Amino acid sequence: MIHVRVLCFGVLKDWLGAPAAMLELPEGATVASLLEQLRTRPAAAVLQGIAVSVNAEYANGAHVLADGDEVGLLPPVSGGTVRAVNNHEAEPTQTTALTRDPIDADRLIAAAKQGEDGAVVVFDGIVRNHTRGRQTLYLDYEAYEEMAGKQMAELAAEARTRFAVRQVTMIHRLGRLAVGETSVLIVVASAHRAQAFDACRWLIDTLKKTVPIWKKETFADGTIWAAGEPFPAALAVHPEVSHES
Repeated sequence: MIHVRVLCFGVLKDWLGAPAAMLELPEGATVASLLEQLRTRPAAAVLQGIAVSVNAEYANGAHVLADGDEVGLLPPVSGGTVRAVNNHEAEPTQTTALTRDPIDADRLIAAAKQGEDGAVVVFDGIVRNHTRGRQTLYLDYEAYEEMAGKQMAELAAEARTRFAVRQVTMIHRLGRLAVGETSVLIVVASAHRAQAFDACRWLIDTLKKTVPIWKKETFADGTIWAAGEPFPAALAVHPEVSHES
């Protein structure tokens, strides 16, 4: 037998009743067979369409688990100096971070500009005061921090290569945010505006689909976990289907 630590995030944490649990599995157990075991729990429909990580890397259903692995169950994602929880600033042309401090957008935008740039494109995502006709009081963001930090750094590096832009800055807030506060800031600097626009749009769209960050919305009349966009087909994992007659 092997023992794995299962981490749950967002709505899955509420379903499991705890952020983490230890499970005993037979030797040779896969990600899919682990999900099949969890399907015996009430309200297991929440497992449909999730992604799974093993030791902070995305894994498919056929991945064979080993003793001591850390398995993350990931529902569809939402979603001064920056004090980063994970700051992967490998070089001056790339800055990514998770922070619990307010994001100083003006300072970060100014810092991104260099003489060779012909354009700086900014996405400043802010907390609005309503969603689907309900009055928003505040938002709470949480992340699988180790994995999210790595994913953000990888996205920034890919954007620089894919779109041939010089600089990418991507900062995401965690914790409780009030209406009007910045939740995510993306700054792209480039010699040409077209590449900067394309890179910025690709970064926010991809972050919202693949980086493990979740949003809980508190309204005047209740609280819910925000429904995220479905994971790309290559990342979604499903329990094994029994073929017993």
